[in-house]
Amino acid sequence: MTYRLAAFDFDGTIADSFAWFGAVVNDAAVRYRFKHIEKDEIEMLRGHSARDLMRHVGVARWKMPLIANYMRKRKADDVARIKLFDGAAKTIEALDAHGVAVAIVSSNTESNVRAILGPRLAALVAYYECGASLFGKARRFRAVLRRSGVPAAQAIAIGDELRDLEAARAAGIAFGAVAWGYTTAAALASAKPDVMFARFDDIIAALVPQNSRAAAQ
Repeated sequence: MTYRLAAFDFDGTIADSFAWFGAVVNDAAVRYRFKHIEKDEIEMLRGHSARDLMRHVGVARWKMPLIANYMRKRKADDVARIKLFDGAAKTIEALDAHGVAVAIVSSNTESNVRAILGPRLAALVAYYECGASLFGKARRFRAVLRRSGVPAAQAIAIGDELRDLEAARAAGIAFGAVAWGYTTAAALASAKPDVMFARFDDIIAALVPQNSRAAAQ
């Protein structure tokens, strides 16, 4: 399959923010009165969906926009602490150089995403659809398709959570799961994504035609 558009999730896919999340989530628990996440629960919860996590901590769905807004503001204060995964910059550069449009579809804010990417990489991202609600990414994927003019069959979403996979399917696009994010590789594999990526180099290999890679070497 030849893809003309790659729509990336950001946190846990491009940005290594899981440790940051673990350090601040219980501040949100105090503020919005849901169950604390204990250290020995973290690995277990990484094997479950966002809905399972909500049930586990006993947070009402109506509180989620408030919690998401709080977490975005905290992240804005802490952007200097959050780094890109090794290989993320190289991948964005390679896709852009070989004519694959890059989009960021994220629950994070565009300003946070741009700050973490830095100005050079941020300029290589063709489309930003940020500030998505927890289960609102399907609409954002459709918006990227409309804006880009790329048919759904030539687009792939790339992310690290089961909700990313569900949103991609709802939008009618392929989904590539990364093995290094918030959700365990085993949990993602069990949901049968179109492709699993163990490394960033696997994304380049899948999306950039071999003859294009060879010509660039």
